[in-house]
Amino acid sequence: MNNNQPIGIFDSGIGGTSIWRAIHDLLPNEKTIYLADSKNAPYGQKSKEEIVALSMKNTDFLLKMNCKLIVVACNTATTNAIRELREKYDVPFIGIEPAIKPAATHSKTQIIGILATQGTLNSELFNKTTEMYQDTKIIEQVGHGLVQLIENGDINSPEMTKLLHSYLTPMIEANIDYLVLGCSHYPYLIPQIKKILPEHVKIIDSGEAVAKQTQKLLGEKIGFSSTEKSNPVFFTNTNPKVLSEILEHKYSVEKIDF
Repeated sequence: MNNNQPIGIFDSGIGGTSIWRAIHDLLPNEKTIYLADSKNAPYGQKSKEEIVALSMKNTDFLLKMNCKLIVVACNTATTNAIRELREKYDVPFIGIEPAIKPAATHSKTQIIGILATQGTLNSELFNKTTEMYQDTKIIEQVGHGLVQLIENGDINSPEMTKLLHSYLTPMIEANIDYLVLGCSHYPYLIPQIKKILPEHVKIIDSGEAVAKQTQKLLGEKIGFSSTEKSNPVFFTNTNPKVLSEILEHKYSVEKIDF
């Protein structure tokens, strides 16, 4: 392994680009390869066995691309498969899970909300995390339909607005002061969510924390790239149009049969 090998990033679709952005902004000289498994999105409705199998398939693809580190930019894949991935492969993994800790630590009402997929909320890892904060009331809400609308490019649709109102209104009525976004797709909904939530409710996602962890791991164990800033590479197994649009058409997206 050498320092100039790429960082591999995968998600169940385009949502993990919110994690990719944070990594790319913090570490612009690192080459990145992003894999969007949009054909199988959303992972949140699949069984643990299916999620583990898809995560291993994604990992195999990125390892063939010679990646030195793999970021699982998907809450559902992390909470259901990261242990199995670390047991099977020698490459270092960084996962992403809902940022319960900062929300619970800083909440003044001791009531926080989490919007996530069914797969994340049902996972053993998530339940172990929430058990650590028994003094905090955690209002869980499955974001049924949100990922599919984002994957279809319908972020600002009336249907999205209606769904978000139905999911967030009970949290507002329960007096949350923090909302944790437990899916890497959901940061793309922040402009919409801010229109619904009271101004004092803070929104937390995991992008910055994952980027800092990536920086830390490279510094301590792998080493930073010594090359100049390089263009990231994006792959998808469905129509590349939506991924290209979410990237503001700044980068090329290659469709693969995967």
